[in-house]
This record gives sequence, C-alpha cells and structure tokens, in this order.
Amino acid sequence: MSWCFADEVDGYADAVLDLLPDGEALVRSIWSLEVANVLFVAERRQRINGAQLARLVELLRSLPVIVDGGTLDRIMGAVVPLAREHKLSAYDAACPEFAMHEGIPLATRDARLIQAAHRCGVPLVQKESLDE
Repeated sequence: MSWCFADEVDGYADAVLDLLPDGEALVRSIWSLEVANVLFVAERRQRINGAQLARLVELLRSLPVIVDGGTLDRIMGAVVPLAREHKLSAYDAACPEFAMHEGIPLATRDARLIQAAHRCGVPLVQKESLDE
C-alpha cells in the first residue's frame, strides 16, 4: 500500500504494482479488509481526504487482483502450524502459506515474512528482477 502515500514512495512497491498490467496478483482472503483498513486509518489521520480515498478505491478495484477464499481446513491445517513454527500471527502466516499453496513468489518488505519465506523455501519477488 506504500504506493498510495507520497511520504512512503518505494521503488519495490512501485515495481510490484507495475507488474500488474501484465498479470494478476493473487492475495489471501483478508487482503481486502487490510487494504480497506489502511485507507480508512489514513483518512482518519488526515493523510488522505475523501476524494483521494475514492480514487484509491477505484484504482484498487481496477487492478487484476484475485482473492483466495481459502478453506477452514486449509487454514487450520496449514496456516496455524506455520504461524506457530515461525512465531507469526495467523494473518502473517497466511502469506507464505498462500504462496506455497499457489506455487507463486511472495512480494513483501516485512522482515519477519521474508525470514519465514526463506525458511519455507518460498521464493520472493526480488527488486532486481523487477528492474529488468
């Protein structure tokens, strides 16, 4: 979400966003709520106004994002043990688990998720490969 805020401009996030016109982003089921919360908190803290929030919502709705529904069985059977093993929240553990389940690389700047991804053998979207 850093590309939504001028004070959080980040080359990695921008490069990941630039990948979307040529593909799809597969996200875990809670992603939509997390994104909405980021935007509502930003509006509440007056980082963005109502018009900016509306534009960002429209932009997000236009992106080729596929939301994984997940199942209770998969979450309890794979996410919970992964969270326990790597000392992550269930929310965070869902990221590398989803990447493993789908056989896709994980795009993140979160240090704990990067460590967990390495330990699980989950490839990461690397900035260097985005610059090519």
